[in-house]
Amino acid sequence: MKGDKSKRIYVTVESVFDQTGYMQPVSITWNHHVIPVQVRDFRPAASMAGEGKSGDCYTVLIGSQEKHLFFERASHLFPSRVGRWFVEVD
Repeated sequence: MKGDKSKRIYVTVESVFDQTGYMQPVSITWNHHVIPVQVRDFRPAASMAGEGKSGDCYTVLIGSQEKHLFFERASHLFPSRVGRWFVEVD
């Protein structure tokens, strides 16, 4: 993403897990506001998470805007951390 002027905003995300282990975000906390999200699409996003990292990209509706919500998996060096979420903004 070199040359891209977008900025990562790390957010708190509430997720649910189904019986197969699929993780689906249901809301984000942004600027102290809890905002419901509706998932439109999901794709693995290893190259988008950063060098040497794996992650997932969820296309979501936040209010009336479509955004990409990324889950960036934590390094195996930190076994107690699963990962963190961010939204890219212009």
